[in-house]
Formats: sequence, C-alpha cells, structure tokens
Amino acid sequence: MATLQATHPVFPVPDVAATAAWYRDRLGFRVVEYLDAAEPHVCLYRDGIEIVLTSAPGVPVVPHRERYGFGYDAYVITDDAAGLHAELLAAGVRVVRAPGLTDYGNVDLVLEDVDGRWLGCGIKVRARD
Repeated sequence: MATLQATHPVFPVPDVAATAAWYRDRLGFRVVEYLDAAEPHVCLYRDGIEIVLTSAPGVPVVPHRERYGFGYDAYVITDDAAGLHAELLAAGVRVVRAPGLTDYGNVDLVLEDVDGRWLGCGIKVRARD
C-alpha cells in the first residue's frame, strides 16, 4: 500500500483575508495567496503544517462540536504543548483547554480560532492499554 505522509485541513471561511490575518498575527503562520487559481484559496504555513482556506462568504462556520456534539476541527501534532500554551496565551489566543493528559493517552491543549473552530494540539505520550 502507498504511504500517507501528511494532511492539510481545508477550512471554508466567510472572510479569507480576516482568517488569514488572524493565523498570521496570532499563530505565526506564513500566508500565501492563490486567489487567481481556478479554485481560489489561501495557504497557511508554519513548520510542517499547512492549512488551506477557501472562501465561503455568507455561510456560517459550524464547528464539529456544534454540528456533531463533540470533536476538534483539526488536530496538530506538537512536541511542546506547554511551550505552545505559553505562546498562545502571549498572543491573546483563546485557549479552551490547557495542556493535560487525555483518556486516550495524548497530552492535548485546545485553542479556538477566529472563526470558532477548535484545533486540538498535542502528542501521544502513552499507548492505550
């Protein structure tokens, strides 16, 4: 079987410019616009992460927790949840859940982005029994 290497979440957003600016200013992502492409989009890059923004004006964002009753809208692996937590607080990012050990063996923290999506950030620290 082929190896799957990475994932890039695609977020439809009501205001691509505002969302891109928030990720740049609060989370330190680099913004690259592909607005003249056949399918216009903006890519956000930080370290090994890429998030793709597509324009959905007038369409409200419905986060997974609201639509399905639970869940993150994306999950990002980090090797330093405590350091990321401090960085987020310093940048004024809403931290929904501070770093802690989950019942599935990850140290997770959860942040809320400008559009109300929850991003889980963490790393596996123990295998499930």
